[in-house]
Amino acid sequence: MAASKQWRTIIASPSTGFRNDRSTRFRAMQHRNFRLFIAGQLTSLVGTWMQNMAQQWLIYRLTRSAVLLGVFGFASQVPMLFLAWLGGYVGDHYNRHRGVIATQTASMVLAFALAALTLTGQIRDWRGAWVIIVIAFLVGVVNAFDVPIRQAFLVQMVGREDLPNAIALNSSIFSGARVVGPAIAAFTVRWVGEGGCFFLNGLSFVAVIVALLMMKIERAQTKPSQESPLKSLVQGFHFAMSDFPVRSALFLLGVLSLFGLQYAVFMPIYALDVLKGNVLTQGYLMSSAGVGALLGALHFAARTNYRGLARWIGATSTTGAIGLLIFSGAKLFWLCAVVLFVVGFAAVSQTAATNTLIQSRVPDQLRSRVMAVYATVFMGVQPIGALIAGGVAKRISAPHTLTVFGALVLVGSLVFLLRVVMRLARESTEATKAAASN
Repeated sequence: MAASKQWRTIIASPSTGFRNDRSTRFRAMQHRNFRLFIAGQLTSLVGTWMQNMAQQWLIYRLTRSAVLLGVFGFASQVPMLFLAWLGGYVGDHYNRHRGVIATQTASMVLAFALAALTLTGQIRDWRGAWVIIVIAFLVGVVNAFDVPIRQAFLVQMVGREDLPNAIALNSSIFSGARVVGPAIAAFTVRWVGEGGCFFLNGLSFVAVIVALLMMKIERAQTKPSQESPLKSLVQGFHFAMSDFPVRSALFLLGVLSLFGLQYAVFMPIYALDVLKGNVLTQGYLMSSAGVGALLGALHFAARTNYRGLARWIGATSTTGAIGLLIFSGAKLFWLCAVVLFVVGFAAVSQTAATNTLIQSRVPDQLRSRVMAVYATVFMGVQPIGALIAGGVAKRISAPHTLTVFGALVLVGSLVFLLRVVMRLARESTEATKAAASN
């Protein structure tokens, strides 16, 4: 009976699980540690989005190469594919609070290094583009440890009851920074150059490090590190693959990461070549997607239970795929901006729901390791897609590449709706009838 009830909490149901009152939407903010976390993260993430956009713009300005844009996306994310499991192992066996402080400090050092190289004129041609790619790779190595540790650290700040809301609010600040960061970056690049963006990003990490140091975190129970990291990885992976809802949601998230999020790789190309604009055009497009993502995260933050997550994941994935198909053929700025708003809303809604579904089902002792699987699928698969996107775009153009990718995401979404959501609905109905008969 308990197992049947657990299945029913994640399927589509008449109850949407959403409420609109402010106390529900922001309930995780009652925790002092989480308020500090949000304040620091928002500042830092604005800087991160500034740096990301400035890096893409600088590479394309120096080389005019879609391939190198793909290589940049690959280098910045591929460490997640191979090292996230080690980050999960560290998060489950060592102090997560100290771990997050260490990763944020390392990211700050790399940002200042990139700023110094750019401001001193060391990055000025195609060779400089490769320097940017190498530093992006090193940042990716840091993120491979940071993401699973930071995701698992959320529960220590808010507890299990407010964890879904904390996940959604964390997604909302990521999305909010995605709105502000590219816009600031566009004007900063235009006025003082890309090096200014990198320097401001370095400064932004000071806020999050100070916030982390101000937290009062109860010492968590961590297991002595008696098992090998490889065995640790297998345990987290085994749980994720043996749980049908988790496995299915991760599969669809992988499709989104591999194909659906690659539109960001081509933003400089759309701004300069398709829409005949400039760096401000790129900033506006990225901010439009960010506004949609922010509203999607805030909408999801109103959820008070886990009911309907599977249907929500399938619906948002389908919506995002259709939006991507429209964007691929758009030639007007306003249409691109509107469609990217929808794509941003759908993508963040899907990822927040997937994160919540997983964290609602994983035991605490496996949390970091299972979140490492989530991080690998969500962020580790993206570099492969970026590399594929750059190579395909060289042959058939960026818009046509996005058409193909959008179609693949749509197929994956329909499969999820038809095979996963319908199966869960049938099993829920059968469980309800069995419970009634008893």
